[in-house]
Amino acid sequence: MKLFFSPGACSLAPHIALEEVGTDYETVKVDLATRKTEAGEDFLAVNPAGKVPVLVLDSGEVLTENPAILTYIADQKPEAGLAPREGSLDRYRLLSRLSFLGSELHKAFVPLFTPGASDEVKAAAADAVKNHLAALDKELSGKEYYCGDQFSVADVYLFVILGWPAHVGIDMSAYPSLGAYCGRIAQRPAVGAALKAEGLA
Repeated sequence: MKLFFSPGACSLAPHIALEEVGTDYETVKVDLATRKTEAGEDFLAVNPAGKVPVLVLDSGEVLTENPAILTYIADQKPEAGLAPREGSLDRYRLLSRLSFLGSELHKAFVPLFTPGASDEVKAAAADAVKNHLAALDKELSGKEYYCGDQFSVADVYLFVILGWPAHVGIDMSAYPSLGAYCGRIAQRPAVGAALKAEGLA
């Protein structure tokens, strides 16, 4: 498998998941500003949307979007326990969490990273992010993991997104449960390995 990533972007989530399952994979660094790979190749030829992550399978098939990629990676090694078994209610709960993270929490950050976004748009986005963080802080109070009783790819994705507030001026001290949660997830060897590989450790 080959993962196209940009350091610190949401593609860090499948990078961590690949480390968690211990499968063989390659990485290709992408400059999202130029849409070129580190080798100078046209990333738009891989993903016309110009977005990471992209996972190219050994068959040559291409997967995009974190919920799909993370679920696929988890299913490559079921014994790693990164996703509940297919057909179980817990599986659908996981898909619900991944969908929320992608379509709501992740999306709420977009204006804060968009060059040229107006102050008004950014203020509204910051409020939306803070509302989500407050709800998540309450939800994770006294809980070890985000979805059920076991670490899953939902934790990987949430952990990555929770690294973004510091880059857009949102103070995380108001969310102590999220701070403690991130501290626990950060201790996982796979997290450290992916952060180091992306030059973020």
